[in-house]
Amino acid sequence: MEKEKIDVLIRETLSRDEAEFYNELEEQNLIRELINTSKSSSGWLVVIMSIMHILVFGFFIYCTIEFFDAEDTKELLTWLAGGFMAMFVMVMLKLYVWMQMDKNVLKREIKRLELQISSLSLKITK
Repeated sequence: MEKEKIDVLIRETLSRDEAEFYNELEEQNLIRELINTSKSSSGWLVVIMSIMHILVFGFFIYCTIEFFDAEDTKELLTWLAGGFMAMFVMVMLKLYVWMQMDKNVLKREIKRLELQISSLSLKITK
């Protein structure tokens, strides 16, 4: 309730360009955030990590298939270790991308706060 009042007050004080910018700062869904992360300044790294994630997942599938086809205990342990390493690498790659997405969300919220403070200060001084 209180947030809606503040949003209305802010929109009243903003110019058309500022209002469009404010509307772009709204919360986004997961897919949109991932797309925006790949368009950021370190987006090339996010794209490379996504490609690496797919390759490592393929290696994980290969290790799983070989694990079930293995007949020797040493071979089982080798493919099991490869599968665990692949899962570990996938988790690390995914964590990096999620941290980048979280960083972008925080930056967007800080921009919203800056815009709200500036528009409210203009409203107060008038």
